[in-house]
Amino acid sequence: VLSSIEQKETNKDNAQNVERVKGYKVKVEEELLKLCNEILGLLDNTLIPKAVNAEAKVFYYKMKGDYFRYISEFASSDPKKDAADKALEAYKQAYEVAQSDLAATHPIRLGLALNFSVFYYEIMQEPQKACEMAKSAFDEAISQ
Repeated sequence: VLSSIEQKETNKDNAQNVERVKGYKVKVEEELLKLCNEILGLLDNTLIPKAVNAEAKVFYYKMKGDYFRYISEFASSDPKKDAADKALEAYKQAYEVAQSDLAATHPIRLGLALNFSVFYYEIMQEPQKACEMAKSAFDEAISQ
């Protein structure tokens, strides 16, 4: 939203508003990063280590992937790549547990497939992989 406003103000050649929007955008991104990092710390230091069943592990690894995906959506350059790499790793960990321990129709497994496919589409810019993943999850679920 802020990028869209920034672009509109740039097109209007309104330098004062462009600078205001840029400043606000920096503040919002800093706050988002802080909140995401707090949640990621909670996941890494408490929730994931204490997860004992597959459902909890998949849920928390998926959540970890989601928060790194959120960071990669607004970060730029090296922080964006780092967040994307960490999101991919977390989604892969969740996917591995889900494939072996959760039914194909389990809501958490289906949610993981959806979010992981969104990650491939939006962040990795791999629409083919995203569609394959979503279709595979759907096909596996309806076959049961």
